[in-house]
Amino acid sequence: MTTWPTPSPGAGPAPRRWPGRRRAWIGWGFIGPFMAVFALVFLAPIGYSLYLSLFRDQLVGGTSFVGLDNYQQALDDSQFWSALGRVSLFLAVQVPLMLGIALLVALAIDSGRLYGRNFFRVAVFLPYAVPAVVATLMWGFMYGTRFGLVGDINDSFGASLPDPLSADLILASIGNIVTWEFVGYNMLIFYSALRVVPHALYEAAEIDGAGQWRVITAIKIPAIRGALVIATIFSIIGSFQLFNEPSILKRLAPNAITTDFTPNLYTYSLAFSGQQHNYAATVAIVMGLLTMVIAYLVQLRGMRKEYR
Repeated sequence: MTTWPTPSPGAGPAPRRWPGRRRAWIGWGFIGPFMAVFALVFLAPIGYSLYLSLFRDQLVGGTSFVGLDNYQQALDDSQFWSALGRVSLFLAVQVPLMLGIALLVALAIDSGRLYGRNFFRVAVFLPYAVPAVVATLMWGFMYGTRFGLVGDINDSFGASLPDPLSADLILASIGNIVTWEFVGYNMLIFYSALRVVPHALYEAAEIDGAGQWRVITAIKIPAIRGALVIATIFSIIGSFQLFNEPSILKRLAPNAITTDFTPNLYTYSLAFSGQQHNYAATVAIVMGLLTMVIAYLVQLRGMRKEYR
C-alpha cells in the first residue's frame, strides 16, 4: 500500500507561478526597443502631421483650428492635381519600361547562356550604388546643350539634337535617370527569385520538349509573380515620391521644372518657400493616402493572380 505523506502542521499552500505571463513580458522586452523607435520615428511624425493639417496660420488671429478645410482646399487645388497627373504619367510609362528591362536582364543572366554573367550582374547593379544626387548631377551634365555631352555632339558633328532639359522632354529625361538607377535593383530582386525555382520543373519541361520561350512564359514568370508584385509596389511608391531628380535638375532647367512639378516638390515649396506648413502637411497626408490605396490595390490584384 502506498503511503501518502501528510503535510506538516502550519505548512501553507505552494506559491502559484505564472509562466505564461512571464514569457509575455520577456517577449515585450525583446520588441520593446523596436516599438519605441517605431513610435518615435514613424507614428509620431504622422500624428504631428495630422495635427498640423487641422490648423491654419492666418494673418489675423494667428493659428486657428479649421477642421477639414485644408483637405477641401487640397482637393480643389489645381496645382496639386497637375503635379499628381504628371507623376501618374511618369509612373504609367517609366515603371513598366524599367521593370521590363530588369526582367529581361534577369532572365538573360539566369539562362546560363550569357558569357560573363557575373560581370554583367555586377555591372547592371552598379548604378544603384551611385547616390541619387550624384547620378542626377552626372546626367544633368550630359544633358546640357551648352556645356554637356549633347552640346559637344552638336558642336562636333554639326547635329541638332533636341534639348533633354526642355519642357517637352524633361519628364522623359528624368525617367531615363530613374531607370538607369533602379534597373539593377529590380534585376537583383527578379534574379534572386529565379534562383529558387525548382530545377525539377526545368527538367520536366525539357522532357516534354518545351522551348526556352515556353519555359519563360509557363515556368519562370509565374514562379516569380510575387517578386514582380513587390517590385511593382516599390516602383509605384518611388514614383509618387519623386523629388531628388527634379529638385536637382531645377537649377539646370528652371523654365521646365516648376515648384509644383511633382507633389513632393510642391509640398517642399509650400513648407519652406511659402511658409504654409499646415497646408503642406495636408498635401503630404493626401498624397500618402493615395499612394497607400494604389499600392494596396496593386498588391491585392497581384495576390489574386498568384493564388488563382
